[in-house]
Amino acid sequence: MSVLLVLCTCPPEAADRLAAALVEEQLAACVNVLPGIQSVYRWQGALERSAETLLLAKTSADCYPALEGRLRELHPYELPEIIALPVERGLPGYLAWVSEQSVAR
Repeated sequence: MSVLLVLCTCPPEAADRLAAALVEEQLAACVNVLPGIQSVYRWQGALERSAETLLLAKTSADCYPALEGRLRELHPYELPEIIALPVERGLPGYLAWVSEQSVAR
């Protein structure tokens, strides 16, 4: 069983919609919504600052391609931050639950 933690920043007004879609469509077992972050980055040659919300989605590795595709479809940004990190360790029962809830398509 291979579980991933997927990080995705988004505008605050899009966070609940994105999180709910991922869970409702069984692309993620759970999505934590962390509001109130400030991002500083360079975009198209300019320094940008944005108030954003961070989504932490737990999914199976098999489900990741579908999750990434759906996030790209729903996300309002031209180039959304979508980063997947492998979960090396965790409570075995929780990791099994994540794998069961994340259905690859």
